[in-house]
Amino acid sequence: MGNSSSMLTQYDIEEVQEHCYHAFSQQEILSLYNRFCQLDKNSGGFVSADEFMSVPEFAVNPLAQRLLRMLDGLNFKEFVAFLSAFSPRTTHHQKIEFIFKVYDSDCNGKVTFDDILCILRDLSGSFMSEQQRQKVLTHVFQEAGYKLDSSLVFSDFMKIFGNSELKMEVEVPID
Repeated sequence: MGNSSSMLTQYDIEEVQEHCYHAFSQQEILSLYNRFCQLDKNSGGFVSADEFMSVPEFAVNPLAQRLLRMLDGLNFKEFVAFLSAFSPRTTHHQKIEFIFKVYDSDCNGKVTFDDILCILRDLSGSFMSEQQRQKVLTHVFQEAGYKLDSSLVFSDFMKIFGNSELKMEVEVPID
């Protein structure tokens, strides 16, 4: 699995399935492998930030820069694990773990008011004023029983998002 030009063995496929908690079928993993090889333009066995930015849908994503922090230099197994957050077979808990990692910009295991405000800024762009963003986020924090200077750990994040009807799914086309 080290060289992207080699073929996946049955053992490799099963290992990747285990690594991503069976979020993808064997056929889906083979399709993802083909896509990974297309992205890995220099056949180095990993995908760089520049190679990810070559995907038009990714490049226009308002969270692209945050996601690149998580994506740059992934090998195939890590690539599939990253994408597993978007599988319909992934649990709600796993999806929230993924979102927490996106929000935790400094990777310290905590998310602050400012971290969430930055994401909201990226997502809302010019459609909301800074004052509107702060007002909405202040309301969310207060509703959940947190102060604006609180640092949310994952269990706090679960408290806020745990009951939401979160939809994060993509379909993997089978070649």
